[in-house]
Amino acid sequence: MASAGCACCASTQDGSGQDIPAAVPTTPETDEPEAPAPAPATTYRVEGMTCGHCARAVTAALEAVDGVRAASIELVPGSVCAVTVTSDRPVPFDSVRAAVEDAGYSLAPS
Repeated sequence: MASAGCACCASTQDGSGQDIPAAVPTTPETDEPEAPAPAPATTYRVEGMTCGHCARAVTAALEAVDGVRAASIELVPGSVCAVTVTSDRPVPFDSVRAAVEDAGYSLAPS
């Protein structure tokens, strides 16, 4: 018989082949599941985007950067757009700038 081990590597089936529910961390005071920690988000200003195609190009470029979970854009045609990058960990500024420039746009000065 295999040892149970910790919650992350324990077997997901009991001896009869039935699935065992995964352990869920709880808060001691309420015995309710803990909310996941919010992912870091940073907002950048991007120049040159005028339409949905522009926004999709920048979104795709940023989401290809290692560690980036998502990129959302507040498109303001003819103006500087707000681009929020949500990541698993801090993403180097140079990586964000390179992705935006590779998509054909530029970061606006702060």
